[in-house]
Amino acid sequence: MDEPEYVEYEIGDVFDLHSFAPKDVKAAVEAYLEAAFEKGFQDVRIIHGKGIGVQREIVRKVLERTPFAASFRNAPEGAGGWGATLVTLHKKNPSQE
Repeated sequence: MDEPEYVEYEIGDVFDLHSFAPKDVKAAVEAYLEAAFEKGFQDVRIIHGKGIGVQREIVRKVLERTPFAASFRNAPEGAGGWGATLVTLHKKNPSQE
């Protein structure tokens, strides 16, 4: 069995899923959210594309069970519309560092 290939991405406030295989989306979003929260981001945008909504549903299911995701919504039209999700993360508690 081949070893999984790991690629490091710089963590910013925008995460584009277009380069991920569908089978990797859930794990990628989970890892991204954790890293963004650890870096102290309060607002992030996850670009999943419009398509038929499969990736959007995966993203939103992950967000529903992410305890530090305060809220999420469609991005405004100029930022991707329903092809992207804006996420507000809770502030990181200094005692969590």
